Amino acid sequence: MPQGSSQQAPHRVTVIVDEGTNPFEVGVTTELFGLPRPELGLTGPLYEVTLCTPTPGVRMNHGFFTLTGVPGLEAVDGADTLVVPGRPDNVVPRGAAVLDAIRRAHARGARVMSLCTGSFALAEAGLLDGRRATTHWLWAQTFRALHPRVLLEPDVLFVDDGDILTAAGSAAALDLGLHIWRRDHGAEVANAVSRRLVFAAHRDGGQRQFVERPVPEIPDESLGPLLAWAQERLGEPLTVADLATRAALSPATLHRRFRAQLGTTPLAWLTGERVALACRLIERGEERLDVVAARSGLGTAANLRARVRRETGLSPSAYRRRFGPSA
Repeated sequence: MPQGSSQQAPHRVTVIVDEGTNPFEVGVTTELFGLPRPELGLTGPLYEVTLCTPTPGVRMNHGFFTLTGVPGLEAVDGADTLVVPGRPDNVVPRGAAVLDAIRRAHARGARVMSLCTGSFALAEAGLLDGRRATTHWLWAQTFRALHPRVLLEPDVLFVDDGDILTAAGSAAALDLGLHIWRRDHGAEVANAVSRRLVFAAHRDGGQRQFVERPVPEIPDESLGPLLAWAQERLGEPLTVADLATRAALSPATLHRRFRAQLGTTPLAWLTGERVALACRLIERGEERLDVVAARSGLGTAANLRARVRRETGLSPSAYRRRFGPSA
C-alpha cells in the first residue's frame, strides 16, 4: 500500500445534485472518489460517495437524463466533504433547501468544495464573503456583480481556502480532486490515482485558466518529450536554459509554449515536479533532508523546507509524520 494511506472508516463525500446540474462534474466526483482503487492495494475504500437531490427526481443539464432513486438532502448531514457541482443557469437563485443544506454542512465542520459554477451556490449561501474563491472565467464578471464581497480569483484553476475549495471549470475539477487526494493521503497515493485516470499528476491551482484565443497558423509542437526527459533528470542541476537547449528553442519561445500548452512557466513547472519528487522521497522513508533536497534537485535543505511548506502547507517533518512509513 502506498505510504500515507491508512485503513480506516471511509471519508464520506456527498454530492448535491440540483436541477440542471452538469453531469460531467458529477461523473468526475464519482470517478475520483467513488470507484474502487485496486492500484493502491487497499482492502477497503478511502472514500465513499453519496449523491443526493432536493426532490425525488432531478433533471440534469439540458434534460439529458433524470436522476432518481437517491437520498434527499438529509444525506448532507453525514458528509465529511460536501461537493456542489455547477449548472448553467447561475443567475437563477438556488432553492432555499439546497442553500440551507450547504450552510448546515459548513457549520457542522464539513469540508465544502464547488466545481465550476457551483461557487455561485456557495456564495448565495454566504460561505464565501470575505474569502478567496474562483469560478469559470466565462462567468467571472457575472459572479463579481452578484457577489462583490467574495475575493474572486478568476484566473486560476482552483483555490484551496482551507475548509472551502473552489474549482474554476469542469476539467479543473480533476485538478482539485487530485489536490484533495494529495492533501488527504500524500503525493504517492495521488500520483497512483492520476496514473489510473491518465491525467496530469499535478497542475498547481495557481496556474492560469485556458481562455479563448486565436488558433496559431502553425501549431506548436508538443512539450511531452521534453517533459519526460526533464522528469528523469530532476536531481540534476537543470535550468530553464537547459530545457530550451534540449528543445532547440530560445528561452522566450520555450516560455511561450509552456504558457500556451501548460498554463505555467518552465521554472514553475520544474519546481513543482521537484517538490512532488521530494514529497515522494519523504513518503518512502528518506529522513535526511539534505539527501532529499539533492535527489529532487531543490539544492539545499532550507530551500526544500520553504518549497514543501509552500506547496503542501506542512514542514518536511510534519509531512513525514502525516504521510511517511510510520503514519
